[in-house]
Amino acid sequence: MGGTEKRKVDVVVLSDVHLGTYGCHADELNKYLKSIQPGRLILNGDIIDIWQFSKRYWPQSHMKVVKSIVSLMTKGVKVTYITGNHDEMLRKFTGLKIGKMKIKDKTVLKLSNGKSAWIFHGDVFDVTMQHSKWLAKLGAVGYDTLILLNRFINHISVWMGRGKISLSKKIKDSVKSAVKFINNFERTAADIGISNGYDYVVCGHIHQPEIREIHTDKGSITYMNSGDWIENLTALEYNDGQWSIYKYNEADFPHEEEFVDPNQQELFNKMLEEFMVKGKK
Repeated sequence: MGGTEKRKVDVVVLSDVHLGTYGCHADELNKYLKSIQPGRLILNGDIIDIWQFSKRYWPQSHMKVVKSIVSLMTKGVKVTYITGNHDEMLRKFTGLKIGKMKIKDKTVLKLSNGKSAWIFHGDVFDVTMQHSKWLAKLGAVGYDTLILLNRFINHISVWMGRGKISLSKKIKDSVKSAVKFINNFERTAADIGISNGYDYVVCGHIHQPEIREIHTDKGSITYMNSGDWIENLTALEYNDGQWSIYKYNEADFPHEEEFVDPNQQELFNKMLEEFMVKGKK
């Protein structure tokens, strides 16, 4: 994907970026954002990890992701920020519009193929989130530690000439309760989507990229999950009436000079000002 030509995409859905954590692949995400020209960008929760946010860890690469999103807004791209559990503090700003960005808890998207997509983060289905938030937060810290350990192991594995492995994926695939939770999550989302007459149901939250048809006694629906930018580095893309899973590949991105949009800082400052004013009310 060399050169400066950007790839046009009708709709892009990102979730579970977890800016502010050590596991976030901000550099890779920034390259992806700079390579596309979306008609619409949906940020489907857990973009900023407020649970684990620390002033001691907010590297430049994480700020560049924010600025890349702002840059898209200055170019007229509509951005919908759907709140998740790790950025649930933003739920008090639901309905707030800043430039081309609007904050919501969920949204319904009418697509060019005439079908409708119901989009929300998905933490509402998580029993742990509903009843034991402290346990969920503890699990988030453990997950971040596991990702750090995984990176260290992969450095050694690559040095030895072996491929990379995902510890968290191995755990998910081998622990029956984790597999059951994912299946239940997907089925619950599908059931509610079918009962509301939607053609697609789009979630994040479980870090499991997926596009598949789910059939029940009440009907059928296409269930989709955008995955994450911690271990899978994936997004959902809608183009020419079709959905697909985008998977980041380092080979697609040769080293290029960084272009800084002069309008970025102005809009970014405006966003911060809006949040400050609304937060005091």
